[in-house]
Amino acid sequence: MRNNMLYLFLFVCTLASCVQKTYKKTVVFELDVSQLKDIQTVGLRGDDKPLDWDAGIPMTAIKKDTTYTVTATFVTGYKFTEVKFAVNDEFELKGKNNRRINFSEKDTTYYKAVFDKE
Repeated sequence: MRNNMLYLFLFVCTLASCVQKTYKKTVVFELDVSQLKDIQTVGLRGDDKPLDWDAGIPMTAIKKDTTYTVTATFVTGYKFTEVKFAVNDEFELKGKNNRRINFSEKDTTYYKAVFDKE
């Protein structure tokens, strides 16, 4: 019985040490779409909540048909996230790696991109 308690204690201690600390990270995305025509929708998609690869989140026009923005807050243990932009539900960078956004040491990261340009 005493050995069982010792094993249980060690097991619980091991589990507690495996929990990764999470951080609240905000990213302000700004996208230049000035080289495109007939823009109906602009969105951001990605791995980590609040994003997903199916629907993503809509971006708001700063200047219609030119610049769009969205702010997303991630609660994560990672130091980065991966995203792609979508215009009219068409992904950018087809066949290429996702954009990797490394979070700033501060709470807010600012990320500017041009659609379909690495």
